[in-house]
Amino acid sequence: MLFYLVDDDDAVRLMLTEIIEDENLGEVVGEASDGSMVDGHTLTARNVDILLIDLFMPNRDGIETIRQVKPTFTGKIVMISQAETKDLIAQAYALGSEYYIIKPVNKIEVVTILQKVIEKIRLERSIRDIHKSLNAVMQVDQPPSGQTRPSQAKPLREAGQFLLTELGIAGDNGSNDLLDILDFLHGYEQTHTFKNGFPALKEIFVAVAQDRLGVAVDDQQVAKVVKASEQRVRRAIYQSLNHLASLGLADLSNWKFENYASQFFDFTYVWKKMAELKSNAASPSSDIRINMKKFIQVLYAEAKRIQSEA
Repeated sequence: MLFYLVDDDDAVRLMLTEIIEDENLGEVVGEASDGSMVDGHTLTARNVDILLIDLFMPNRDGIETIRQVKPTFTGKIVMISQAETKDLIAQAYALGSEYYIIKPVNKIEVVTILQKVIEKIRLERSIRDIHKSLNAVMQVDQPPSGQTRPSQAKPLREAGQFLLTELGIAGDNGSNDLLDILDFLHGYEQTHTFKNGFPALKEIFVAVAQDRLGVAVDDQQVAKVVKASEQRVRRAIYQSLNHLASLGLADLSNWKFENYASQFFDFTYVWKKMAELKSNAASPSSDIRINMKKFIQVLYAEAKRIQSEA
């Protein structure tokens, strides 16, 4: 693994370099004393896998630096700081930080965290390799000459099924509704290319309901199916929030929690759900809100990403 270190303390950078090299975790290919000296193109050009970055620096701090490099840098980010407040940790996660190391730097903690990040990188690469292998097998069955290959809706649906499993709702009643929504969005993008924006939730649910019922149905039947589908999807999404919050409550460094919680949900509500679970607060009093459209948009985007990597 290739590391890049950003910290205004020379001693911290030296210590981290020694830990990484002594424990055979990888190689430090660059370092900087301030965030203003780092950009995403440099990190990408050096094939950096893991960026370790201090939260507080004099010119450009870690939070702002992540905002600057994230559009082009696709590696993993580990924050380093003396601060241990929930707000800062939440902000770091929301910006894409994978893990959080507390100063003063402790060798055992650094090794443990970096090993988890490395394990996650290797797991993600293995998943991509599996997808590529499956895709290669599927390509063997080429269509007859003169015929076109059918739509890729099925592989997209399979990618969606994988994500629902990761989110802890593969067996939920609303999972089939979500997969049908992915199929609809795939077809919608083929014809509309989202040129007028992402379709409204009502349009999505109505279209899926009409596809299930067929053409010979009245508005009342469609409305009934739409209402039931919306309820199932909302419950499934809430269950996913509950699942991820449970993972985070048990271990903030759980890679599923870190990878999915801030993507699919408003992190403020993730923390609230974690607090509820910890205190066993009664759910009727909860002020947690589910952003159904955001969840569906992210689910579709992530399913497409997995499909493309396959």
